[in-house]
Amino acid sequence: MSDPILAEWQGRIRRAVASGRPLVIRGGGTKDFYGACTVDSTAGVDRLVTTTYAGIVDYDPTELVITARAGTTLAEVERTMRDAGQMLGFEPPHFGAGATLGGAIATGLSGPRRPYAGAARDFVLGVRVIDGRGDDLTFGGRVMKNVAGFDVARLMTGALGTLGIVAEVSLKCLPLPRATATRMFDCGADEAIRWVNEWGGKPLPLSATCWHGGRLAVRLSGAEPAVAAAIGRLGGAPLDADDTFWNAVRDQTHPFFTARIGATGSEISSRALWRLSVRSTAPFSDMGGDQLVEWGGALRWVVGERSEPAKLRAWAQAHGGHATLFRGFDKSAAAFQPLSAPLESIHRRLKASFDPAGVFNRGRLYAAF
Repeated sequence: MSDPILAEWQGRIRRAVASGRPLVIRGGGTKDFYGACTVDSTAGVDRLVTTTYAGIVDYDPTELVITARAGTTLAEVERTMRDAGQMLGFEPPHFGAGATLGGAIATGLSGPRRPYAGAARDFVLGVRVIDGRGDDLTFGGRVMKNVAGFDVARLMTGALGTLGIVAEVSLKCLPLPRATATRMFDCGADEAIRWVNEWGGKPLPLSATCWHGGRLAVRLSGAEPAVAAAIGRLGGAPLDADDTFWNAVRDQTHPFFTARIGATGSEISSRALWRLSVRSTAPFSDMGGDQLVEWGGALRWVVGERSEPAKLRAWAQAHGGHATLFRGFDKSAAAFQPLSAPLESIHRRLKASFDPAGVFNRGRLYAAF
């Protein structure tokens, strides 16, 4: 028997298709800034809020899998898992108290642990989706050995709601580390990038790195003997309250971010915040603005001026990656790196398969669809 909330969603989707009136899919609203357009109430657009469909559906810690509805807050999911000694390994950003599980999957964003544990999509075992025809579909499963439809489930991760409404998600869980410690080092950016790449190739329990303003933070997580041995090997100074530090990096309340977006997440500067995903060994380069380096050198945050999109994107592409306009008042340069013709063709075909009438989050991922 269909859930009454999902039945209502299905009806709204079908009415939107019949009328040609688009739907904006929104969870807790903490990531409204992300993507090619913000989620606003505008003429001719209906908003479908997923927070009414919430709750943990199934969680057996011995199976290392949790299934929850899209509107469930990340805080509730993480609290439940923490009580069982487990965690979401991709350390999803919250950006606010109302962050939902559905929003975490729709944006596909991962936190500081990503290069050492995996990305959000690597933890998705299955999804329940309402597509652009109003059909209730399930891909994947609730156990790690069930991989039927797994690739389709992963497609929904990072699609920003353009392919369908993620109603439920099944995720792989990881045990909480027995011990965690953060060590601080004074060094330049080039030296930090060289060190973290060298350390990444050794049997060290790395779980996060962050360089900014001449200081490198390295988090170690794992068994107590392994963490203690790594501290003895690497040295550095201890960082007290390291959870506070890494949560600030994850949720962009670190001083590097608050200098331009404000402590509450509101935009206070016309300078754009760029996210460059590149090879971890890419050299540190002057981008004309302040930088923060994460993920063992593979993630570069840059505060730049509006005139720099072409320069940033060319540099990122030359170093094996791409540049995203993460936050900014002016998104005329497009939020995401332009697609090549073959990739755009694939995106269009996927959109046509899951949302043939184009009612979901028009323009949120790319302006053309």
